[in-house]
Amino acid sequence: MARLLLIEDDPAIRTPLLRALRERGHAVAAAHTAMGGLQTALDERPDLVVLDLGLPDLDGLELLRMLRGVSTVPVIIATARDDEREIVRGLDAGADDYVVKPFTAAQLDARVRAVLRRGAGDPDESAVVVGELRVDPRSREASLGGTALDLTPREFDLLHHLASRAGQVVSKRELLTEVWQVPYGSTDKTVDVHLSWLRRKLGETAQEPRYLHTVRGVGVRLTAPS
Repeated sequence: MARLLLIEDDPAIRTPLLRALRERGHAVAAAHTAMGGLQTALDERPDLVVLDLGLPDLDGLELLRMLRGVSTVPVIIATARDDEREIVRGLDAGADDYVVKPFTAAQLDARVRAVLRRGAGDPDESAVVVGELRVDPRSREASLGGTALDLTPREFDLLHHLASRAGQVVSKRELLTEVWQVPYGSTDKTVDVHLSWLRRKLGETAQEPRYLHTVRGVGVRLTAPS
């Protein structure tokens, strides 16, 4: 059973979705405003948040950015906004998945379980060590030189995927398919954004890389510094 938080202002959607998710075994709290959702997320510490974007007091993307400032809880955006630019903005802001209305409770439940499975990791998978970088998929913790790295869930997944293929050039197509689980296309810009954030947290830049090396026109390679 997962503890979910549903942030949705429309009672015609919120009420049946609450009932359906609870019937599927989840413990679900609900909020109908952005600030109410933020407070509930801080108080209840759910396993996952389902977030609508069209909230009455604050845009859902702003709430997501605020939430990412204080929590790494997985977030699924559930919205009627189906423009590709909105999807990219949502993923870049830290969402773990994006589902467009209308959708069924069964579809949302499947996405919830998929996101939580990715977050749990493989219990038999060992930590990856590259130079002074250590990435542990079981605890979902990463450190550099013994200092913990403050990563979002997506940044951790990206770093782990690259570290587990250390020395190999990994294409953006593979990263989008394996880390974001979306088809390759113009959304490859989201990879560049997350790589930039990751470099900053690793204390490097694209111009002066230490671990993350861009191979122009091909992808990115993670290697230990010389």
